[in-house]
Amino acid sequence: MSEKPPPKGTPRRVRADAQRNLKTLLDAALAVFATSGVDAPVREIAEKAGVGVATLYRHFPQRSDLIVAVFRNGVDACAEAAAELAASHAPFEALSLWMQRYVDFVATKRGLAAALYSGDPAYDSLPAYFEQRLRPALQSLLDAAGAAGEIRRDIEPFDLLKAVAQLCTSAPGCDPDHTSRMVALLIDGLRYGAGRETRPGK
Repeated sequence: MSEKPPPKGTPRRVRADAQRNLKTLLDAALAVFATSGVDAPVREIAEKAGVGVATLYRHFPQRSDLIVAVFRNGVDACAEAAAELAASHAPFEALSLWMQRYVDFVATKRGLAAALYSGDPAYDSLPAYFEQRLRPALQSLLDAAGAAGEIRRDIEPFDLLKAVAQLCTSAPGCDPDHTSRMVALLIDGLRYGAGRETRPGK
């Protein structure tokens, strides 16, 4: 008797399961890096993710492969949040919420700092990836808020990304709530000149 063919959609479910497992692994790595640093034992990451060490190495043969994947995963999640927030909130509120989401991303990135700024060429592509994904995400939110007359319309997204990152890193050990309040003040300042055409330096 011949076997029945797998139900339609089974390969898609398998791929979805694999993606979820990979995300679990990346989330575990990020959590371990945040507490133990990027040189944390691979076994600690595998145990937190609930997988074997061999599974981790199958996905990420080198530690740098894992670090790059963790960084990209964080950037992707932050970028994708822009469209989700825009679909469910008013333009300025979506912008404000996304900027706080970006603050959270910058905070988690600290656990990767030792590797990202080590000079290892394995990480050379990450700054460009960061800009390519987050700049248009923020631009879309700025455009919507500007079109609604809620903020000025001459804001360069990458300048804002850098300004917020500097607020997040300028005071090591600073209360995260303090950083969030400072970023909220910065975003509120974008209202100056709202509703009229403005140019840099004006």
